[in-house]
Amino acid sequence: MRPLRYSINVTLDGCCDHTAVTPEIEMHRHAAEIIASADALLLGRITYGMMESAWRVSPNGRKPDWTESWMDAFIDAIDPAKKYVVSDTLTEVDWNAEIIRGADLEQTVRALKQQPGNSLYVGGVTLPKALAELGLIDEFEMIVHPVIAGHGPTPFAGLSKPLNLELVGRKEFVSGAVSLRYKLKG
Repeated sequence: MRPLRYSINVTLDGCCDHTAVTPEIEMHRHAAEIIASADALLLGRITYGMMESAWRVSPNGRKPDWTESWMDAFIDAIDPAKKYVVSDTLTEVDWNAEIIRGADLEQTVRALKQQPGNSLYVGGVTLPKALAELGLIDEFEMIVHPVIAGHGPTPFAGLSKPLNLELVGRKEFVSGAVSLRYKLKG
């Protein structure tokens, strides 16, 4: 069974607004490794749209104009990745993606996890909360940045019950950020 892994950047006070943290080489390399190791990405409509508009390579192979060369590994990982977009409002997607309807979420994700392969990866805020409620996320990675934002969304806000986790990995970055990886206990 393929595990479903979740990773998100958060500030010390739990904010997961991507504009509250500063991108840097080591962080992009880490994210590229996560995405490259996954068989597919599960993304909600908002995260998919945000990622596509920022990271999609043009049909002629041109990378986004605003990026720097040290971001290439991330672009090279995310652009060709298989993507499943959970949405009840989108009528079509491309960028190596297909739509999963919300009503079919649990059944579809369970079926994806049963397929052979390495792993699945989920990002964002709303979709991971729904998947956690269904008990479908196997591993959680919180990359805690040395910033206090004082605002913004927090992952898993309003979760109906606590999830008991066990620390399985820790990595410190030069920036002072720390990756903490957990698996569900039990």
